Amino acid sequence: MAKLIGAGVDVAKDTLEAAWGDGQHLQVMNDASGWDALIAAFREAQVDVVAVEATGGYESKLAYALQAAGLSVAVLNALQARRFAQSLGYLAKTDRVDARMLAEFAAFLGQHPQRARYVKVLPDERRQCMAHLVMRRRQLSDMLTAERNRLGLSQARAKKSIQNVIRTLEREINRIDEDMDDHVRTHFKDLAKLLDSVTGVGKVLIATTLGMLRELGTVSRTEISALAGVAPFNGDSAKHRGKRRIYGGRTELRNVLYMATLSAIRHNPVIRAFHDRLIGKGKLPKVAIVACMRKLLVILNAMVRDNAPWDPSKHQKTA
Repeated sequence: MAKLIGAGVDVAKDTLEAAWGDGQHLQVMNDASGWDALIAAFREAQVDVVAVEATGGYESKLAYALQAAGLSVAVLNALQARRFAQSLGYLAKTDRVDARMLAEFAAFLGQHPQRARYVKVLPDERRQCMAHLVMRRRQLSDMLTAERNRLGLSQARAKKSIQNVIRTLEREINRIDEDMDDHVRTHFKDLAKLLDSVTGVGKVLIATTLGMLRELGTVSRTEISALAGVAPFNGDSAKHRGKRRIYGGRTELRNVLYMATLSAIRHNPVIRAFHDRLIGKGKLPKVAIVACMRKLLVILNAMVRDNAPWDPSKHQKTA
């Protein structure tokens, strides 16, 4: 069996440091000409998987260029990459060392039994656009919250400036909401209508799900919960039995899902009954809310999988 060749790319704003095979290295600019140079080198070496560390978006265009060229790409978070490096004894941290470590990680993933779990097809352009709109809305909302908090503590002369900024942010959020609605109507009308049939699921959750959870309807209930960061994981060791805790997942999605679940607990009879039953069993309020988040997401996953609209009687059975 031929040895699988992995490549790793350490991404910076302006440059890319790549490593592959038996010690090959190449540094290029993080632009179209640099991407083309890496693609040519990887093709010549018959690279199987390319591992790229997520760096706040600077890796996105490279990852899509590699995928468009027919290469398998794994976009890894920084914690995954660093822990893999530490497990192999990589203590130093330079661009070249990181690229070499990522190349070894790519070779490992290439022959992993669950390769498809890590080496995934990246979202298409429509979902990319949706994700960017969602993230921008969150940024604006965070800035608006900060300004509102400052308003109550400010002196009279500063209030006018803060109020002006607040009005500007509110207008921009409204504009982003209109852009999101238009994008959903244009590209995801049927899917959005399906999700919107669930009481408690609003426009922001629909947009966030469309942009950041393309796996919805294609994976199991356990996998979809883990992707959103609402799957409980054990904390056991020897005779010790620790509390189960949620961990990881997509933070932006989880934050929006949390707010939607609070609404669903108040207005959706299925989620409310499930929540009341958990509280009646003595579950802590936060534990009950997370369980409701998981249930709501699992329901949405099943609806998309079966292309079936919301049916309270069906889901009431498992509440």
